Parts: sequence; C-alpha cells; structure tokens
Amino acid sequence: MQIAAMAPIALDKDGIDAETVKKEIEIGMDQARREGKPEAMLERIAMGKLGKFYKDNTLLAQKFVRDNKISVEQYLKNADKDLTVTKFYRLAL
Repeated sequence: MQIAAMAPIALDKDGIDAETVKKEIEIGMDQARREGKPEAMLERIAMGKLGKFYKDNTLLAQKFVRDNKISVEQYLKNADKDLTVTKFYRLAL
C-alpha cells in the first residue's frame, strides 16, 4: 500500500543516482537564487531542499501512510527490530 500510494523512487538515499542528486541540488540553488537569497546561503538551502526530496522520494524516509507521524523506517523498527526491507518493486498500469 505504501509503495502504490507514495510512489518512492528508491529504497533510501543511497539508491538515488548521482545525476538525480546533482539535478536536485541545482534546482534548489536556482530556486533560492530566484528568491533573492544571499549567494553564501545557496548551497545550504539547496541541501535542505535535497533532504526534503529524500523524505518525499525514498521509501524508508517517507511518512507511513497509515500513521503519518512516523516514517516507514520507524514503523519497521517498532514492528520488529530485525525487520528490514532490501528491495521493492512498483508496477503501474
């Protein structure tokens, strides 16, 4: 249900390719620049936006659909400390 509803693109941040990370950092810096943020702050702002990207797009960091107060990773730890997710598949028709 989580995967169908939230459509994660990777299991965790290590599963996202470097090109996508680079692109998201550039987007974050461009947005901050357009908002008139100081040049010295651009990278820091972009890294914050990258963290949000990870939370929205990686399965373990996403808010759990049945209880949005915890992440999927926290739910798994609460359910069973030895429980891990190693891979997932999402089929779309």
